[in-house]
Amino acid sequence: MNLWIKICGNTSLADAQLVAEAGADAAGFVFAPSPRRVTAEQVAEIVPHLPPALERIGVFVDATLEEIAATVDKAGLTGVQLHFDAPPALPARLRGRFGPGLRILRVVHFDSAAGERVAAVAADTNLDVLLVDSRAAGAVGGTGLAYDWNAARRSIFDSAAQMKLVAAGGLTPENVAEAIATLRPWGVDVVSGVESVPGRKDAAKVQAFIATVRGAETSG
Repeated sequence: MNLWIKICGNTSLADAQLVAEAGADAAGFVFAPSPRRVTAEQVAEIVPHLPPALERIGVFVDATLEEIAATVDKAGLTGVQLHFDAPPALPARLRGRFGPGLRILRVVHFDSAAGERVAAVAADTNLDVLLVDSRAAGAVGGTGLAYDWNAARRSIFDSAAQMKLVAAGGLTPENVAEAIATLRPWGVDVVSGVESVPGRKDAAKVQAFIATVRGAETSG
């Protein structure tokens, strides 16, 4: 099992380089209202200094095709994360615009009806990854809250095993091994669990998180 690791909410070159050097597969950048919000211009200055193999995923909330496409082009993104109830046609339009080289992720917030929503979007061949996140009033991500992993396994991770499913929401260096053992995801995504303050990464936490995930791979 070779888990995909995304460290999200990067706001500086130093943090993005830390993420790369620690061994993450992807760095996430938030283009939506958040303490971690960045602009396309800021990311465009960061990207040339990152390893080419590091994926650059833009997180979008309530954005149009034109807004997303302009940001992908300017910032040099390799993927987009639709962190909202996007129109059903949006993934197809993104695929038509950028082709197979753009990784398209869609977020499903976990609750009692999440399994039905996953089933509804799982047939969309334009989606590469489904990211299962927690939900909190007034926040769409980066909440630091974990959901019920056992319930999520039964309603989503077991039944949609054909999809690339990423576990997110409240993960930390201390609990990510348990989440992996319970959910058996394709990948993991973390924001607040590796920060010193919102928008600033803690080097020790980033390194511990990635080391723990890699250790869970070898023991799994």
